[in-house]
Amino acid sequence: MELNPTPGARRELTSRNQPWAQKLARRVADTGITPNTISLFSVFFSAGAAYLLGWLSISRDWSGGSAALCYLIAAVCIQLRLLCNLLDGMVAVECGKKSATGGIFNEAPDRLADVMLLVAAGRLAGDFPGPHLPPGWIAAVLAMGTAYIRALGGTLTGTQNFMGPMAKQHRMFWLTLACLVSAAVVVKVGPAGPQVLWVWVAAFSWILLGSVVTCARRLKEIARLMKSQAAAAGVPVPPSS
Repeated sequence: MELNPTPGARRELTSRNQPWAQKLARRVADTGITPNTISLFSVFFSAGAAYLLGWLSISRDWSGGSAALCYLIAAVCIQLRLLCNLLDGMVAVECGKKSATGGIFNEAPDRLADVMLLVAAGRLAGDFPGPHLPPGWIAAVLAMGTAYIRALGGTLTGTQNFMGPMAKQHRMFWLTLACLVSAAVVVKVGPAGPQVLWVWVAAFSWILLGSVVTCARRLKEIARLMKSQAAAAGVPVPPSS
């Protein structure tokens, strides 16, 4: 059975239309695993990646090979988190396994996963952008902000906007890329070199800047839709508002 989601309440993903994704979703659905359980698995994988990245940021006893392996495992865990985010919705909607509490499990685990990953990874960027401005916490607040603004738009206009340039999948892309580059760097120069620090400074520069732009773009789009809806309803809209 296929159920149609509420318009504007679901992120558009081209990967949902891929044969491998549809086949995997059906197989998972056939096992009896619920969408809510899949959502919780995303937290498990995020916690694994966060633990490895946090440990890499404080320990200096790693060999290049061991550190590289940990970065690679962290990258895999981040991508498995995204795979869970893909499958929970597909099993719920395309496979007809929606539940009354699905909305909670679709959102709450994501917020927890974002905070864990960004805070842990942020430690690898050192004191950037300042000793009293930890990048992981700033990125986590901005990630929560993008999600809040999206939900606010759904409340005010009936349409949730998933535009970037730093939506969830984009943040995870930069974290994954930083893990892969760090793995290559530590094999070549060792885990104690400053090169790894600059990899994470670069990654968080893009994440922070992109998140600010994303919040601004989503707010602007909400305002545009509200004005459009007000005009359609015959409500006067002052030009300066």
